[in-house]
Amino acid sequence: MKIEVWSDYVCPFCYIGKRRLELALEQFPHKEQVEVEFKAFELDPNSPTYNGESIHEVLANKYRMSVEQAKQANQNVGNQAATVGLTYNFDGMKPTNTFDAHRLAKFAKTKGKAAVVSENLLQAYFTEAKHIGDFDALADIAEASGLNRQEVLNVLHDKTAFANEVRADEAIAQQYQIGGVPYFIINSKYAISGAQPLETFMGALHKVWEEEAPKPMFQDLSTEQDVSCTDGNCIIPEKD
Repeated sequence: MKIEVWSDYVCPFCYIGKRRLELALEQFPHKEQVEVEFKAFELDPNSPTYNGESIHEVLANKYRMSVEQAKQANQNVGNQAATVGLTYNFDGMKPTNTFDAHRLAKFAKTKGKAAVVSENLLQAYFTEAKHIGDFDALADIAEASGLNRQEVLNVLHDKTAFANEVRADEAIAQQYQIGGVPYFIINSKYAISGAQPLETFMGALHKVWEEEAPKPMFQDLSTEQDVSCTDGNCIIPEKD
């Protein structure tokens, strides 16, 4: 089973959805046969790098609400995050452009570190209030994830490095008409939109497995073993 997940590193529901999927997989008996791949999605490709505005101010300006209303909305999301063991530090978050973070994740994939880097990017932004649009901060995250710091900085300073890979993910998202994240596609056939409840992910995993897992061609009604010939050899069962 393959699960592709379109998400962004500054999307609070993406981190919640990721954790709920992981919790569902922990309870799924076939989890070792499930591959999860994260795809790039920018909620706001035109977003500037961090300019000192708080996430409360950014949301207030974007949705034409007061800063206090934005704080309350963020608190509500933070409460949801807490139900899956996540701590959101909204007061310290540094909203920023995520294109370079996605490029880092694509580089990490070539080193077999995509999963740990994606997790650490989310934790860095939401919990540790790090500036994930800053190259040194990204290099810190990458180094802590087991990547070579200088290699990462070389990639980040080359604006073309892994840019096509990010754009390719975003182009597929457009083809699928994905307008919001997180968005989960299972076996290129089933979709889950948003950070759905744990039960939804559990139900989806079992449904897809039952419908798509390979099944034996026949139901075996045999009652005795070793009464046939295979590979040119026959075993004759002893009679009592």
